Amino acid sequence: MLALTATAISATAAVAAGYQSMSPAGQWYGKTFTGNPRCSRQLAVTFDDGPNDPYTRRLLEVLAQHNIQATFFLIGDYVRQRPKIAREISDAGHTIGNHTCTHPLLIFKNENEIRRELLDCRSAIADAVGAHSNLFRPPFGGRRPAVLRVARELGFEPIMWRITGYDWNAPPAAEIERKISRRIRGGDVILLHDGGHKQLGVDRSQTILAADRLATRYKKEGFDFVTIPEMMAGLSKP
Repeated sequence: MLALTATAISATAAVAAGYQSMSPAGQWYGKTFTGNPRCSRQLAVTFDDGPNDPYTRRLLEVLAQHNIQATFFLIGDYVRQRPKIAREISDAGHTIGNHTCTHPLLIFKNENEIRRELLDCRSAIADAVGAHSNLFRPPFGGRRPAVLRVARELGFEPIMWRITGYDWNAPPAAEIERKISRRIRGGDVILLHDGGHKQLGVDRSQTILAADRLATRYKKEGFDFVTIPEMMAGLSKP
Protein backbone atom coordinates (compact mmCIF):
# COMPACT_ATOMS: atom_id res chain seq x y z
CA MET A 1 0.00 0.00 0.00
CA LEU A 2 2.81 2.42 0.91
CA ALA A 3 4.56 1.60 -2.35
CA LEU A 4 1.39 2.30 -4.29
CA THR A 5 0.90 5.58 -2.45
CA ALA A 6 4.48 6.64 -3.17
CA THR A 7 4.05 5.75 -6.83
CA ALA A 8 0.84 7.75 -7.04
CA ILE A 9 2.47 10.76 -5.38
CA SER A 10 5.42 10.55 -7.77
CA ALA A 11 3.12 10.31 -10.77
CA THR A 12 1.08 13.29 -9.58
CA ALA A 13 4.24 15.33 -9.04
CA ALA A 14 5.49 14.45 -12.51
CA VAL A 15 2.21 15.51 -14.10
CA ALA A 16 2.24 18.78 -12.14
CA ALA A 17 5.84 19.48 -13.13
CA GLY A 18 5.05 18.82 -16.77
CA TYR A 19 2.03 21.09 -16.60
CA GLN A 20 4.07 23.89 -15.07
CA SER A 21 6.70 23.59 -17.80
CA MET A 22 4.13 24.28 -20.52
CA SER A 23 1.32 26.22 -18.83
CA PRO A 24 1.49 29.92 -19.74
CA ALA A 25 0.38 30.86 -16.21
CA GLY A 26 2.73 28.43 -14.40
CA GLN A 27 5.21 30.11 -12.06
CA TRP A 28 6.93 27.14 -10.38
CA TYR A 29 10.10 27.50 -12.41
CA GLY A 30 10.41 31.27 -12.20
CA LYS A 31 8.37 34.41 -12.57
CA THR A 32 7.12 35.32 -16.03
CA PHE A 33 4.89 38.18 -17.15
CA THR A 34 1.36 37.22 -18.25
CA GLY A 35 -0.48 40.51 -17.78
CA ASN A 36 -1.65 43.09 -15.27
CA PRO A 37 -4.48 42.96 -12.71
CA ARG A 38 -7.87 42.16 -14.15
CA CYS A 39 -9.21 45.62 -13.33
CA SER A 40 -6.92 47.13 -15.98
CA ARG A 41 -8.43 48.39 -19.24
CA GLN A 42 -5.28 47.53 -21.14
CA LEU A 43 -4.81 44.75 -23.69
CA ALA A 44 -1.44 43.71 -25.12
CA VAL A 45 -1.74 41.74 -28.35
CA THR A 46 1.33 39.72 -29.31
CA PHE A 47 2.23 37.84 -32.46
CA ASP A 48 4.64 34.89 -32.66
CA ASP A 49 6.63 33.12 -35.39
CA GLY A 50 7.21 35.93 -37.86
CA PRO A 51 8.33 37.63 -39.94
CA ASN A 52 6.16 35.88 -42.50
CA ASP A 53 5.66 37.15 -46.02
CA PRO A 54 3.04 38.34 -47.03
CA TYR A 55 0.91 38.01 -43.89
CA THR A 56 3.04 40.07 -41.51
CA ARG A 57 2.82 43.01 -43.90
CA ARG A 58 -0.96 42.63 -44.17
CA LEU A 59 -1.20 42.52 -40.39
CA LEU A 60 0.87 45.71 -40.13
CA GLU A 61 -1.65 47.43 -42.38
CA VAL A 62 -4.54 46.36 -40.14
CA LEU A 63 -2.76 47.49 -36.98
CA ALA A 64 -1.96 50.85 -38.59
CA GLN A 65 -5.62 51.35 -39.50
CA HIS A 66 -6.53 50.94 -35.82
CA ASN A 67 -3.53 52.94 -34.57
CA ILE A 68 -2.40 49.96 -32.49
CA GLN A 69 1.15 49.03 -31.53
CA ALA A 70 1.69 45.34 -30.81
CA THR A 71 4.56 43.11 -29.72
CA PHE A 72 6.13 40.69 -32.22
CA PHE A 73 8.22 37.72 -31.07
CA LEU A 74 10.38 36.91 -34.08
CA ILE A 75 12.24 33.76 -35.11
CA GLY A 76 15.88 34.55 -35.85
CA ASP A 77 16.17 32.34 -38.93
CA TYR A 78 13.17 34.07 -40.47
CA VAL A 79 14.55 37.50 -39.63
CA ARG A 80 17.70 36.66 -41.56
CA GLN A 81 15.57 35.61 -44.53
CA ARG A 82 13.14 38.56 -44.32
CA PRO A 83 15.07 41.46 -42.72
CA LYS A 84 13.03 44.08 -44.57
CA ILE A 85 9.82 42.89 -42.90
CA ALA A 86 11.52 42.98 -39.50
CA ARG A 87 12.52 46.59 -40.20
CA GLU A 88 8.96 47.42 -41.23
CA ILE A 89 7.69 46.07 -37.91
CA SER A 90 10.19 48.21 -36.03
CA ASP A 91 9.63 51.31 -38.18
CA ALA A 92 5.88 51.08 -37.49
CA GLY A 93 6.55 51.47 -33.76
CA HIS A 94 5.89 47.90 -32.70
CA THR A 95 7.99 46.14 -30.06
CA ILE A 96 10.18 43.26 -31.20
CA GLY A 97 11.04 40.35 -28.91
CA ASN A 98 13.16 37.21 -29.12
CA HIS A 99 11.50 33.88 -30.00
CA THR A 100 14.79 31.94 -30.44
CA CYS A 101 16.62 31.32 -33.69
CA THR A 102 15.06 28.00 -34.78
CA HIS A 103 11.98 27.61 -32.50
CA PRO A 104 12.97 24.47 -30.55
CA LEU A 105 11.22 23.17 -27.45
CA LEU A 106 13.76 24.46 -24.95
CA ILE A 107 12.88 22.08 -22.12
CA PHE A 108 14.83 19.43 -24.07
CA LYS A 109 17.88 21.62 -24.70
CA ASN A 110 20.98 21.98 -22.53
CA GLU A 111 22.12 25.36 -21.25
CA ASN A 112 24.64 25.93 -24.04
CA GLU A 113 21.98 25.20 -26.66
CA ILE A 114 19.50 27.51 -24.94
CA ARG A 115 22.09 30.27 -24.79
CA ARG A 116 22.98 29.86 -28.46
CA GLU A 117 19.33 29.99 -29.55
CA LEU A 118 18.79 33.25 -27.69
CA LEU A 119 22.05 34.87 -28.74
CA ASP A 120 21.68 33.91 -32.40
CA CYS A 121 18.17 35.34 -32.48
CA ARG A 122 19.32 38.52 -30.73
CA SER A 123 22.09 38.90 -33.31
CA ALA A 124 19.73 38.35 -36.24
CA ILE A 125 17.28 40.95 -34.97
CA ALA A 126 20.05 43.43 -34.18
CA ASP A 127 21.47 43.04 -37.69
CA ALA A 128 18.03 43.75 -39.17
CA VAL A 129 16.66 46.53 -36.94
CA GLY A 130 19.39 47.57 -34.49
CA ALA A 131 18.41 48.11 -30.88
CA HIS A 132 15.28 46.27 -29.76
CA SER A 133 13.61 45.05 -26.58
CA ASN A 134 14.94 42.53 -24.06
CA LEU A 135 11.70 40.52 -24.20
CA PHE A 136 11.83 36.75 -24.71
CA ARG A 137 9.06 34.23 -25.29
CA PRO A 138 9.95 30.52 -25.19
CA PRO A 139 8.65 28.51 -28.17
CA PHE A 140 5.50 26.57 -27.32
CA GLY A 141 5.70 28.26 -23.91
CA GLY A 142 8.07 25.48 -22.82
CA ARG A 143 10.46 26.28 -20.01
CA ARG A 144 12.21 24.74 -17.07
CA PRO A 145 14.42 26.45 -14.45
CA ALA A 146 17.48 26.38 -16.72
CA VAL A 147 15.61 28.12 -19.54
CA LEU A 148 14.58 31.05 -17.37
CA ARG A 149 17.95 31.18 -15.62
CA VAL A 150 19.88 31.41 -18.89
CA ALA A 151 17.42 33.96 -20.26
CA ARG A 152 17.83 36.21 -17.24
CA GLU A 153 21.62 35.81 -17.24
CA LEU A 154 21.54 37.20 -20.78
CA GLY A 155 19.32 40.10 -19.71
CA PHE A 156 16.03 38.84 -21.12
CA GLU A 157 12.59 39.32 -19.57
CA PRO A 158 10.43 36.17 -20.07
CA ILE A 159 6.95 36.92 -21.41
CA MET A 160 4.08 34.43 -21.52
CA TRP A 161 0.38 35.13 -22.08
CA ARG A 162 -3.02 34.92 -20.42
CA ILE A 163 -5.24 34.40 -23.47
CA THR A 164 -4.67 32.60 -26.76
CA GLY A 165 -6.76 32.37 -29.91
CA TYR A 166 -5.45 28.84 -30.62
CA ASP A 167 -4.81 30.05 -34.15
CA TRP A 168 -1.72 28.01 -35.02
CA ASN A 169 -3.81 25.59 -37.08
CA ALA A 170 -5.54 28.47 -38.91
CA PRO A 171 -9.15 28.02 -37.73
CA PRO A 172 -11.83 30.44 -39.02
CA ALA A 173 -11.57 34.02 -37.80
CA ALA A 174 -14.88 33.75 -35.96
CA GLU A 175 -13.53 30.86 -33.89
CA ILE A 176 -10.32 32.72 -33.05
CA GLU A 177 -12.33 35.77 -32.05
CA ARG A 178 -14.73 33.72 -29.92
CA LYS A 179 -11.96 31.97 -27.99
CA ILE A 180 -10.32 35.28 -27.16
CA SER A 181 -13.47 37.26 -26.41
CA ARG A 182 -14.83 34.81 -23.86
CA ARG A 183 -11.74 35.31 -21.68
CA ILE A 184 -10.97 39.03 -21.96
CA ARG A 185 -11.29 40.85 -18.65
CA GLY A 186 -8.60 43.51 -19.03
CA GLY A 187 -4.89 43.52 -18.28
CA ASP A 188 -4.47 40.56 -20.64
CA VAL A 189 -1.55 39.51 -22.79
CA ILE A 190 -3.06 37.90 -25.91
CA LEU A 191 -1.21 35.34 -28.03
CA LEU A 192 -1.73 35.17 -31.79
CA HIS A 193 0.52 34.18 -34.71
CA ASP A 194 1.58 36.05 -37.84
CA GLY A 195 3.75 33.14 -38.97
CA GLY A 196 4.37 29.44 -38.47
CA HIS A 197 7.43 27.83 -36.93
CA LYS A 198 7.73 25.07 -39.55
CA GLN A 199 8.11 27.26 -42.64
CA LEU A 200 7.67 30.68 -44.16
CA GLY A 201 4.47 31.53 -46.01
CA VAL A 202 2.01 29.93 -43.59
CA ASP A 203 -1.47 31.36 -44.25
CA ARG A 204 -2.46 33.71 -41.41
CA SER A 205 -5.33 35.46 -43.20
CA GLN A 206 -7.86 34.27 -40.61
CA THR A 207 -5.74 35.58 -37.74
CA ILE A 208 -5.49 38.94 -39.48
CA LEU A 209 -9.25 39.10 -39.93
CA ALA A 210 -9.78 38.15 -36.28
CA ALA A 211 -7.31 40.81 -35.16
CA ASP A 212 -9.19 43.42 -37.18
CA ARG A 213 -12.50 42.45 -35.59
CA LEU A 214 -11.08 42.32 -32.07
CA ALA A 215 -9.46 45.73 -32.44
CA THR A 216 -12.72 47.26 -33.64
CA ARG A 217 -14.76 45.70 -30.86
CA TYR A 218 -12.51 46.38 -27.90
CA LYS A 219 -11.51 49.89 -28.88
CA LYS A 220 -15.22 50.71 -28.99
CA GLU A 221 -15.56 49.22 -25.51
CA GLY A 222 -12.86 51.54 -24.20
CA PHE A 223 -9.88 49.20 -24.01
CA ASP A 224 -6.40 50.56 -24.60
CA PHE A 225 -4.13 48.43 -26.80
CA VAL A 226 -0.52 48.71 -25.62
CA THR A 227 2.82 47.01 -26.16
CA ILE A 228 4.26 44.67 -23.55
CA PRO A 229 6.75 47.28 -22.27
CA GLU A 230 3.91 49.79 -21.92
CA MET A 231 1.78 47.27 -20.05
CA MET A 232 4.64 46.34 -17.73
CA ALA A 233 5.23 50.00 -16.98
CA GLY A 234 1.52 50.69 -16.50
CA LEU A 235 1.50 53.21 -19.32
CA SER A 236 -1.62 54.16 -21.31
CA LYS A 237 -1.79 55.76 -24.72
CA PRO A 238 -3.45 59.14 -25.21
